[in-house]
Amino acid sequence: MSKAIYAFSGDPITLGHVDVVRKAANVFNKVIVAIGINPDKKYMFSLEERFKMAEHSLRLFRNVEVVSFTGLLVDFAYEQGAEVIVKGVRNTQDFEYEKYLNQLGDSQKLGIETVLLFADPKLAHISSSSVKAIQKEQGLIHEYVSLMVKQNLEKKISGQMIIGVTGEIGVGKSYVCQKLVELGKKQKLKVHHIELDHLAHDIYEKQTEAGYKKIRQKLVNEFGEAVKNQDGTINRKVLGELVFNDQRKLAVLNEIMYTPILVRLRRELYGKKGLILLSAALIAESDMAYLSNNNIILVTADEKIQKERLKKRSLTPEQIKTRLVSQYDFAKKKSSLEKIIKRDDQGKLWVIDSSDNKVEKQLKSFLKEF
Repeated sequence: MSKAIYAFSGDPITLGHVDVVRKAANVFNKVIVAIGINPDKKYMFSLEERFKMAEHSLRLFRNVEVVSFTGLLVDFAYEQGAEVIVKGVRNTQDFEYEKYLNQLGDSQKLGIETVLLFADPKLAHISSSSVKAIQKEQGLIHEYVSLMVKQNLEKKISGQMIIGVTGEIGVGKSYVCQKLVELGKKQKLKVHHIELDHLAHDIYEKQTEAGYKKIRQKLVNEFGEAVKNQDGTINRKVLGELVFNDQRKLAVLNEIMYTPILVRLRRELYGKKGLILLSAALIAESDMAYLSNNNIILVTADEKIQKERLKKRSLTPEQIKTRLVSQYDFAKKKSSLEKIIKRDDQGKLWVIDSSDNKVEKQLKSFLKEF
């Protein structure tokens, strides 16, 4: 078979749509993805926005072309010289609806056939409306849409642009975030700083909900009674000494804390609008760049200044060395983040040097982009 049409509104395109296109592209020589324009339907995104999101999400398929259309789909297929209209089916309800549309199309006597492609069961629950509903509640959607689409949804629905901030320990991540908040106020730009380490600290010491108490008990079961304070909270200093000296234990800690930190993050993000700075030392190591759609500020500093800052934290030379070797150095962080951005064809990396008197100038230049 030579040419097929696959039509949908793309408001926005989801990974479920992408899966159907992938299957169609394996069967037909050419697949035209048609973004519909229905005057009776209210869209969240403009036609141009829907078109760009679809093009980006389908960019890897060489035999796929994205276009827009109005009117009857069978008329459009006829004009394009397509023999087949492809339909994605997720459930029996979809099947009955597409059967009805097929009968309407047949009534136009244009000889256009309909081919049904069944959705991957792992993606069958995904729809454009469900993705928008999840984003409204600040839920996770990175497994439902591409990161480029996720970024657009965050802007459109939540009014947020999320930027990750990372770097080695002692390079001035918190300082950079604080300066950006201050500069934002001067420019009447809302800038919020959320530090993932502080969310973890709250789980260790402050959160009283039953779910977080279970997490604290899980940490005690894993790392021993020594990490437990008398009131049932976690002794961060003792826990730190244990995990920073053992890569395996650090990995276990990150695995245990991953989900509760994401829950707290959603709570922190809810209702905040503007530029959101999401700082964490291990964004690259923990493959968490997706949280900021691979948009990352990588902070660096002169090694001498970095060590002076660490000494002010009352850390011994041995503790400083242990902390530094427990994470990627600047070069490895930069290389890892660049690879992630290239892999996903999404995101941007800004390098900010916090060790000289040009920090404010660098940050002002950064803020001009928003």
